[in-house]
Amino acid sequence: MYSIGQLSEMTNVKVSTIRFYEEKKLIMPTNRSEGNQRGYSQNEVEKLSFIKHARDLGLGLESIRKLIELNNHPEENCRDAHEVAETHLNLVKEKIKKLKKLEKELKRIATGCSSGVKVKECYVIKSLSDHKLCNSTKH
Repeated sequence: MYSIGQLSEMTNVKVSTIRFYEEKKLIMPTNRSEGNQRGYSQNEVEKLSFIKHARDLGLGLESIRKLIELNNHPEENCRDAHEVAETHLNLVKEKIKKLKKLEKELKRIATGCSSGVKVKECYVIKSLSDHKLCNSTKH
């Protein structure tokens, strides 16, 4: 059995985050000591490592919950896991598109600004004040 502090060290997940995952019922302490301290099994260490990796990839809690449930049925078809990954990949691609547009607009605004002018003549300030100066109506 591992304490919550040991679990935190082993997985590089903050204690407060571990408690949050407990509240969301993604992990559960295996038992409690006489002093009411949480005790975690190796299974929970592995599950928390799984959650951390999934969170590092940007997956949401409901997707992680679904993947954990799928992992509990190793003989099932992995179609649903593939669907979770594909859905998340498509969301990431959309975010990248939006970030590229944002980068292009910010680059345009920044290059339109000469840092030697007074603020009242600053193109960055003018662009943010007057949306008509932007190349796009949506960022």
